[in-house]
Amino acid sequence: MENREAEKKYNVWIIILSVAIPLVVAILFGVNLRDLGYDVQPLSFLPPIYATINGLTAVLLVWAVSAIKRGDQKLHERLIKVCIACSIAFLGMYVAYHMTSQSTPYGGEGFIRYVYFFILITHICLSIIIIPFVLITFVRGISGSYARHKKIARITYPMWLYVAVTGVIVYLMISPYYVH
Repeated sequence: MENREAEKKYNVWIIILSVAIPLVVAILFGVNLRDLGYDVQPLSFLPPIYATINGLTAVLLVWAVSAIKRGDQKLHERLIKVCIACSIAFLGMYVAYHMTSQSTPYGGEGFIRYVYFFILITHICLSIIIIPFVLITFVRGISGSYARHKKIARITYPMWLYVAVTGVIVYLMISPYYVH
């Protein structure tokens, strides 16, 4: 049974978070504490950790879809909650890294440079677009609007999986250029 009333109470939060998260990340991405004179150590150990979290998110998303296809709704819900927690952890580490470290320019040349920037740009764009999709899909699931949940999940899942997988690819492609 669909429960649109239960969904409605979350709509304002979905809108606020869908706007605020990218906006705050964009602002904080441009703030480097070291450039502002703060004596902070660069958190250069974070990129492989948050890349691993992206990879884990991808694996858990596939597992979550497999669980629901087998009819295991409880496992599906738990895995999706862990995926959301992983995405939040990734975001926190990503922002912390960029607030304490200098940006790393990509050093590849030729065709691979175009491949890198294509992957990076699509990853960034979809990482912004995916926020309301994940939130709406999640709310529809927890509110019992399963038909509507399933309909939007067919869009959300491949986008979220793409963002998670390309996050790992972007890290692997730029990691040789990190200054340690």
